[in-house]
Amino acid sequence: MANHKSSEKRVRQTKTHTLQNRYAAKTMRNALKKIRLSDDKDEVNAMYPKVSAMLDKLAKRNVIHKNKAGNLKSKMARHMNELAKPAATV
Repeated sequence: MANHKSSEKRVRQTKTHTLQNRYAAKTMRNALKKIRLSDDKDEVNAMYPKVSAMLDKLAKRNVIHKNKAGNLKSKMARHMNELAKPAATV
């Protein structure tokens, strides 16, 4: 248990920050899942900038690693471009 006032405060702050980070990360995962499962080109194009900004902000605040944010943005862009292509008829 914490013995100093400052360490007691750090414990309180850590709890608060952990909850905020968990909420932000879960929100990001849900948004990515929604994009990944969507087949609507317009919906994905509308969501892409918001989710991309969310990833950048989480990386800036060290909730996720900056390379992970880049990889996820790349996968999102790839999915968006696949939707933009006309369907191949075989």
